[in-house]
Amino acid sequence: MGRWEPGARERLERAALELYVERGFEQTTVAEITNRAGLTERTFFRHFADKREVLFAGQVEVLEACANAIAAAPEAAAPLDAVAEALRTLSVRLQERRELSRQRQTVIAANAGLQERELLKLALLASAMADALRRRGVAEPTASLIAEAGVAVFKVAYERWIGEPGGRMLADIVQDSFHQLKDATAGRT
Repeated sequence: MGRWEPGARERLERAALELYVERGFEQTTVAEITNRAGLTERTFFRHFADKREVLFAGQVEVLEACANAIAAAPEAAAPLDAVAEALRTLSVRLQERRELSRQRQTVIAANAGLQERELLKLALLASAMADALRRRGVAEPTASLIAEAGVAVFKVAYERWIGEPGGRMLADIVQDSFHQLKDATAGRT
């Protein structure tokens, strides 16, 4: 495949993930990624700031999508339901990337620095959702509590989705997990 063909970003992402799984994140160079993808290093740096960003690209879009989904929730929606809907929307976007998500998690789990970066990403998601809830009129500390709970539910659901054999949809697992949280807080465990 030539350098000028479409899909350079996706090719770089797939090549990077394959190499990270095969050789380890630290042992993989940008040159090796671009070689496997059949692209140049210049092309790599047009798409990613560094090799770590292959694993975390698109974060701004995720934050905006979740905040917009919370803002678009019906006025009568409970804050937790608005967060649940935002995370179900995110889940639909991730569904088609299941295998890449599995590879990504394998790489992150093997590297303490990447685990730290993943936690930062989740903290930023909670902050963005709390801000969106405050804009809806949800007071503190309720906005932060609900946003943090939402991220915890999503994290658990995502880990189940990655680890489950079979084809359950992430959005269904997220929805089930929110129901389990509601049942637990209502004393129906």
